[in-house]
Amino acid sequence: MNIARVGNDRMDGAEDRAQAIHDHLRDAIVDRRLAPGAKLSESEVGALFDVSRTVARSALQMLAFEGLVRSERNRGAFVANPSPEEARQVFASRRLIEPAIATEACARVTQADIEAFAEHLREEARLLSERGPNARRAEIKASGDFHLLLASVGGNAILKRFMEELIARSSLVIALYGKSGASSCGHGEHEGILAALRDRDVQRLSGLVLHHIDHLEADLDLRPKDGLALRDALQMPG
Repeated sequence: MNIARVGNDRMDGAEDRAQAIHDHLRDAIVDRRLAPGAKLSESEVGALFDVSRTVARSALQMLAFEGLVRSERNRGAFVANPSPEEARQVFASRRLIEPAIATEACARVTQADIEAFAEHLREEARLLSERGPNARRAEIKASGDFHLLLASVGGNAILKRFMEELIARSSLVIALYGKSGASSCGHGEHEGILAALRDRDVQRLSGLVLHHIDHLEADLDLRPKDGLALRDALQMPG
């Protein structure tokens, strides 16, 4: 499906145009139509969407803030390309941090927290039943948000900030390299984690969290794949 040029859309201004470009590029990255390491030239992005380089730069900066794009001085912007070793380090870090968070959460969890988790799991189940171009991205975000909710219940602001960075990096790795079909399994594991948290069973909760992280990492396919050119990845007319 071809997309209309952003510059021809009726938007309020440059910020809206930049957000629309961000959304298109993000979809192409998450869907792996743009390969890790692909160059994102401000001039090419601007030309494709019929906007100034300033607007294109703003869109790329949004993506860089989310960790989907990296900017290199005097070279430009590129689709983030976490190496297999970086991916392993992300999940190794999660194994060190999340059991400690789980221990704190068991000591602090309230009935209101349990209800918030249950509502989140209902939303995860709803997303799993949906289809469409945004479904996979929404599932990944919801899965990450579950772990951030656990960190919030843990009450340690420093660990929560660490988790925010780790979840952002994990989501990028999963979006780029995750195999299809694992989301329902992850949702089931979240249900088990919530049951252990409800029972305040620290040992079981920590074990389930570690098993879940192992499962997420095992689902990665880090073999190199060829991507499309920028114009083709965005499905824009020649």
